[in-house]
Amino acid sequence: MQSESNCRMQGELSSGSIGVIIPAYNAGVQIVKCLGAIQASSLQAKILIIDSSSTDGTSQVAMKMGVEVVSIPKEQFNHGATRQLGVDLLPNADILIYITQDAILTSPDSIKHIIAPFDDEKVGAVCGRQLAHADASPIAAHARLFNYPELSSVKTKEDIQRLGIKAAFLSNSFAAYRRTALMDVGGFPSTVIFGEDTYVAAKMLHEGWKVAYSSEAACYHSHNYSVIEEFRRYFDIGVFHSRESWFIQKMGKPEGEGKKFVISELRYLLKRAPWVVPSAAVRTGMKLVGYKMGIREQIMPSSLKLKLSMNKGYWRVHPSN
Repeated sequence: MQSESNCRMQGELSSGSIGVIIPAYNAGVQIVKCLGAIQASSLQAKILIIDSSSTDGTSQVAMKMGVEVVSIPKEQFNHGATRQLGVDLLPNADILIYITQDAILTSPDSIKHIIAPFDDEKVGAVCGRQLAHADASPIAAHARLFNYPELSSVKTKEDIQRLGIKAAFLSNSFAAYRRTALMDVGGFPSTVIFGEDTYVAAKMLHEGWKVAYSSEAACYHSHNYSVIEEFRRYFDIGVFHSRESWFIQKMGKPEGEGKKFVISELRYLLKRAPWVVPSAAVRTGMKLVGYKMGIREQIMPSSLKLKLSMNKGYWRVHPSN
């Protein structure tokens, strides 16, 4: 049953200058931990959950915790469009913070730290640090260490030549945006299979905005993906790069960064979990195959894409270009 919030006119949810937006679906106990950590912050922020018609009581739990909930049909969820809906529903929020239901802030101060870089008026977006959950596999733990270092940084368009695709690295599992910068690049796209965060970051860099990384703004967030899930995820990355060809043209190809990751992973596993190396090698191969197939998705029937993809709902709306 959908929340009464569905009936409210756009803009009625707005208050304050900081908005926190959480897409959710059958979040279970995760939503209590996620919201509890956010509500412990000393900063006042409007929290909005966009619930994709959960059947486990997620909406009811959130409302009992004093959080606004808007329900949408499950099939209507879209990585970009759903997050843009949050932008539209919080029109008075100058800073928009996005966090996923399975991301738990390490400290209430993480909210303060993720908005601190906006003191620089040219910073358009900030990516928070993600630490592995206690139950993370060695492979998942390394991925977090590789992508989320200890040192904070700020990237500009000039850094693209040095960093390539890594310059636009950003994750909406925990990220913040300046509204004016977000709207300057057209907001979140509704046509991408996922990667709406890096899409926006790349656009911002090329429009002269800075993209920051705050290691002090930390959360626990990791996934122990199976080999098949890794394949599907990288298939979708290939689709994103294929359909948004400008991204690769402007940011560079991902092969160099991929090679660095594989070497780093091998060194990490040899030192800490050598028995996992064979599994990691298989995963690397499956990632590559998935990515290459995603790049060539135009020649595939929609029925096959649906089977290969992690984001299956996308293909019901966008079967072809």
